[in-house]
Amino acid sequence: MSRDGAREDPGTEASQDGGGRRTGPLAGIRVLELAGLAPGPFAGMMLADHGAEVLRIDRVSAVTAAGERPRPDAMDRGKRTIGLDLKSAEGVAAFKRLAAGADVVIEVFRPGVAERLGIGPDDLRAVNERLVYGRMTGWGQDGPLARTAGHDIDYVAIAGVLSMLGRAGDKPTPPINIIGDFAGGGLMLAYGVLLALFERERTGRGTVIDAAMVDGAALLFAMFAHSAQAGLWGPRGTNLLDTGAPMYDTYATADGGYVAVGALEPAFYEELLARTGLTDLPSRDDRANWPEIRRRLTAAFASKTRAEWERIFEGSDACVSPVLDIGEAVRHPHNAARGTYVEVGGVVQPAPAPRLLDGGREGGHGGLAPATRLHDLSAWGIAEEDAKALREAGVLA
Repeated sequence: MSRDGAREDPGTEASQDGGGRRTGPLAGIRVLELAGLAPGPFAGMMLADHGAEVLRIDRVSAVTAAGERPRPDAMDRGKRTIGLDLKSAEGVAAFKRLAAGADVVIEVFRPGVAERLGIGPDDLRAVNERLVYGRMTGWGQDGPLARTAGHDIDYVAIAGVLSMLGRAGDKPTPPINIIGDFAGGGLMLAYGVLLALFERERTGRGTVIDAAMVDGAALLFAMFAHSAQAGLWGPRGTNLLDTGAPMYDTYATADGGYVAVGALEPAFYEELLARTGLTDLPSRDDRANWPEIRRRLTAAFASKTRAEWERIFEGSDACVSPVLDIGEAVRHPHNAARGTYVEVGGVVQPAPAPRLLDGGREGGHGGLAPATRLHDLSAWGIAEEDAKALREAGVLA
């Protein structure tokens, strides 16, 4: 355990056997990840976390500038990186040789770009019919917006999700780029890769995955979309789970901190009232009483510090928790006990999830790949003499 509460990186022992081979449920799966913005690398990180061998393909200039040190970014952990000039015929030919020995390609370009480079699905499946080709975009491979620019905020807006986020009477509030980029994008792509690999076991052929952030964001809100259409979900910020209800919200404490309250069930709510001393509150079953309940809760929580409220609610079922920043989250006893955060190469980052348990034995994670002076690509189909020639030509770094 490191001094800040994060578990230290177990190193290669958790992810490799005595012979240096990666272990885990995806051991033996080879992934080519084309460098790009967050969703693609996030999917590659999830696959690497569980044993896949991920080779990241970046620009030659980027790799040369970075040097031979390991990358500290969590989304690069467990991967190796090479630079390859995909605008040259030699670079494209080298990429096809790599793809011939791969199981998965993760591609993050706008529709049509990979085809123009000569590394689209048809190009690569011509040399490897078992290849799973994962395409990660915001809008998808088709549709009126497919070739236009966009960001997370645009995808969740068009999906109908953003309209539901925020407080009553205020404008929609984007929750940073978790819903579109990461949950609706990278996570869905990783899930799609697993589906395609499973299907390949039956058919012997790979497939193309069209992972669109707009689709993924919409899917994440399946329950709420149904509720809204059924008339069970009101305007933004007026519902039980979107800060409309006083028993499901955050409250400021005397020292400028915050607590999160999620006392939805009657028994939990009664515990909340007992521990705050607000047993005389009007019934929450009448929504007309919600403003008064919120006012009283606001005043009560503002009367003590966050630490005082932590002690008051410790061990209770009132569903009241301190709102922690990342540094505090790393040190929280529960997260420290579970190893929710780990320290890899001196960088504290979230640990792989979910956990696969085998008779009580917990799996490990890849960690940062150790630096090496030159990557041996012979196992990927590029002999060392060919790699040397590509390096000398400036095509490979």
